[in-house]
Amino acid sequence: MPLRRIALAALSTLALGATVAAADPVKIRAGWSNTPTAMAPLIFSKPELLKHYGMTYTMEPVRFAGSAPEITALATGDLDIATLAAPSLASAIENAKMTDIRIIGDENQDGAEGWYSSQFFVLKDSPIKTVEDLKGKVLASNAIGGGLDIDIRAMLRKHKLDDKRDVTIIEGPFAGMLPMLQEHKADLVAAVPPFSFIAEATGNVRTLFTSKDAVGPSEFIFDAARKGFIDKNRAALVDFTEDWIRSIRWFLDPKNHDEAVTIVADFTKLPPKALQDWLFTHKDNYRDPDHRANLVALQNNLNVQQELGIQKTHIDVAQYADSSIVDEAVERIK
Repeated sequence: MPLRRIALAALSTLALGATVAAADPVKIRAGWSNTPTAMAPLIFSKPELLKHYGMTYTMEPVRFAGSAPEITALATGDLDIATLAAPSLASAIENAKMTDIRIIGDENQDGAEGWYSSQFFVLKDSPIKTVEDLKGKVLASNAIGGGLDIDIRAMLRKHKLDDKRDVTIIEGPFAGMLPMLQEHKADLVAAVPPFSFIAEATGNVRTLFTSKDAVGPSEFIFDAARKGFIDKNRAALVDFTEDWIRSIRWFLDPKNHDEAVTIVADFTKLPPKALQDWLFTHKDNYRDPDHRANLVALQNNLNVQQELGIQKTHIDVAQYADSSIVDEAVERIK
């Protein structure tokens, strides 16, 4: 074979290889810590709803113990999308100096009108009738500095109690909150579904206040990525978001409720009856069907954190949000 033909054949092979490589789907590593609070391990359970999965992107759900290790993984490039809350967003910006972080989607919201808000329980026969009665008591949240911990501190401040001097605040797992209350290890505990409904079923607890009472509606958990990843993979992220929206709308559709509950029950190993009455209903946290984060609520959450001294500086949420991906994905579906 003449040298010229050999060279052309080699160039053609290289070009074909480059084309195939360029067409490889983007692998998106999406973090989560609890489900169905975060939907990454469940959202693509209905392949027939997906238009782009396996073609322009794939998604690998990566489990973490909480938001803090997700921030670390995002910083080191070991994670592409993290599920964060207002406290972890502030930590990422102020402590990890990740000023290129961007909010790109909603996971769920607390206290949206007509929907669930996290509860703070006392025992039904407790002498604690008002927030003022908490003075000198032991209060439990799942994580110091977390969203529910901030709710407690904000509610105390509203009622002229000092969260550092007038009470003792401790940590405990959600599954352990009811036993802590019943064993008098804490006088007030934080509760979220399904643990709040399990506690109410005992008939032995009373809601003293909710997260909404303390801070108003909250952008409870949202999805965030770094600008460099977004800029490099924007087209794939729009496709990913389009498929996410189609899927979350399916989960939220009442006619799919029983099947949606079965999917979650199979994954979590919880009995369907523990989920049936509340999951993906108005007894659950609100999930935006367009996957759009509530930036107004999130700004208020950040302002409260600054007022409490948990956050050092004012954070303008608009500087850390990229709504264009959701905008384009929603427009495609219309």
